[in-house]
Amino acid sequence: MTITIKNAEEIEKMRAAGRAAASLLEMIGSHIKPGVTTNALDEICAQYTLETLGATSAPLNYHGFPKSICTSVNHVVCHGIPDDKPLKSGDVINIDVTPLKAGYHGDSSCMFIVGEGSIQARRLSRVAYESMVRGIRMVRAGARLGDVGHAIQTYAEQHDYAIVREYCGHGIGVGFHEDPQVLHYGSPGTGTLLQSGMTITIEPMLNVGSRHVKVLGDGWTVVTKDRSLSAQWEHTVLVTDEGFEVLTLRNGESI
Repeated sequence: MTITIKNAEEIEKMRAAGRAAASLLEMIGSHIKPGVTTNALDEICAQYTLETLGATSAPLNYHGFPKSICTSVNHVVCHGIPDDKPLKSGDVINIDVTPLKAGYHGDSSCMFIVGEGSIQARRLSRVAYESMVRGIRMVRAGARLGDVGHAIQTYAEQHDYAIVREYCGHGIGVGFHEDPQVLHYGSPGTGTLLQSGMTITIEPMLNVGSRHVKVLGDGWTVVTKDRSLSAQWEHTVLVTDEGFEVLTLRNGESI
């Protein structure tokens, strides 16, 4: 396993990429409403990334992925491909963005509820977010990734949600997906030792029903096998001697 430890110059570039990802998600929120298509959201994000952020969209053509963002609606767990189906009131959607700025990746995702949304959808989204937060708060030099995964898993399961195990967070930097893998379940005191200067994503996926998932015929779209709702949040996090720095923190957000 090769884990990259970022120096001060590289960390500044990661901060810039993280700010770009945060800005992109802040921007797109006002466009999410009944009747809009995920293709339209993709086009808005692609244009904003290029023209406003001075970056490119890392997902586009990554191993053949055809769009600039991932849009995962309702029972889609991750890697949903934007299309021409309009969103309707009550839908829940995860938007996952990764701008590539000055050679470095900023990776983040948000849940959005179209219109009012159900009590179940709002609760799932909230618990998924809080699970991520509890994982992030375990990050510090000297901790282990099992500490992060255990905090996420414990909180999610206390609220009767299942953690998807087939997909995980990852190291990030010049590479979109670097070592180590960041599991969202585990045992305290196990796993990779965190070191100051590491940058990782923490991005738990929670399902209302079973944890089991399957990949559709397009080779990308991951859905819950039982078609239950799924929710995911993601931040890019820098490991520091004192703890952590969330590089993709949005305006008004505090962790």
